[in-house]
Amino acid sequence: MDSKQQLQEIEEEISALQQRRREVIASAPRESVPDYTFSTEEGEVKLSELFGDAGDLIVVHNMGRSCSYCTLWADGFNGVVQHLNDRAPFVVVSPDPPSVQKQFASSRGWTFRMVSCEGTDFAKDMGVEPEPGSYWPGISTFRKTGDGIERVAFTFLGPGDPFCSVWHIFDMLAEGAAGWQPKFDY
Repeated sequence: MDSKQQLQEIEEEISALQQRRREVIASAPRESVPDYTFSTEEGEVKLSELFGDAGDLIVVHNMGRSCSYCTLWADGFNGVVQHLNDRAPFVVVSPDPPSVQKQFASSRGWTFRMVSCEGTDFAKDMGVEPEPGSYWPGISTFRKTGDGIERVAFTFLGPGDPFCSVWHIFDMLAEGAAGWQPKFDY
């Protein structure tokens, strides 16, 4: 089998795994979560309010302005936020205070909604703050039901994940990413 055929076979396997993943998410038990309160530049907002009139919500757990990797992901999400919001509200949450979030988002041209989990148990409870002050990036999806809010799915973000195209494009280069790391400015 030549390399072109091998790559086609791998792509088909990836598609099949993505479909299987979707099926597992759809059938997995959901975790009930409290109606957390976040801080914004406009004041406090509850998790339930972030849904607006929608039944689903997408939340990106971002480590904040100090992480160039999280910035890379957020830069990419900024380009598709209107598409995401058309299906379900999209919100980025970080431990940075709202004033820092606003300044950093403005410097990056981000248009998505941001909320701060500073001073709450949200990051710890969601598994993205394994120890105080240490954060990991990820994505959680939530559903609002008549009984409250449920967490539908969660995944960590990191190089090579399916949520940042940069890594997959670099994989197509002769030497891959070759040690490349994102920067705040180029």
